Amino acid sequence: MYKKPGLLSASHRVNMCNIAAQRESSWLMVDPWEAFQSYQRTAIVLDHFDHEINDVLGGVHTEDGEHRRVRIMLLAGSDLISTMSEPGVWSEEDLDHILGRYGCMIVERAGSDMAQATDSLAKWRHNIYLIAQMIQNDVSSTKVRLFLRRGLSVRYLLPTPVIDYIEQNGLYLDEGPNSSNAQYMQQLHRDRDREKPSSTPSPNSSTSSSLS
Repeated sequence: MYKKPGLLSASHRVNMCNIAAQRESSWLMVDPWEAFQSYQRTAIVLDHFDHEINDVLGGVHTEDGEHRRVRIMLLAGSDLISTMSEPGVWSEEDLDHILGRYGCMIVERAGSDMAQATDSLAKWRHNIYLIAQMIQNDVSSTKVRLFLRRGLSVRYLLPTPVIDYIEQNGLYLDEGPNSSNAQYMQQLHRDRDREKPSSTPSPNSSTSSSLS
């Protein structure tokens, strides 16, 4: 598991991702394998999915009964890709394995220079696909955590069930008492309450009840 300061436990992170995927998508799923491992290089993680999806599950089963291998690729933000150009961060062997064998989909992030981020990766350019940001969006998990710790609203940044989970488990509160904790909890309550349907019946519903 990646050891990042302030990172929540793997179980909480997987639970929140599962809640979000179940609420927002009918085709996305969360695989918890990497979260519960000791640190694994990205190349090894891609190998794991390639083996599980193509060797164990047999790839994709088409309507005509054919089995096809699934193409496994790394999906990453341009901030991660920019680290691949930094000396000593990634080994040449791993870069060739990730970008040469699998390929990468890079999602543009606000303020990032896509050309600069991929400049030193030119030898794998045929296997790198850029996804331009058509609408300005600088939302990130780092910003969401910052908002939560400062007691600011995260409504519309997270699905409501995820906000409920954060509140129920007291997540992202700094250790020890501090003045922002009460504000943080109050804001979570406000965000949750805004999503609840009004208990006041509409004129139409009142009329329907009286006629039933």
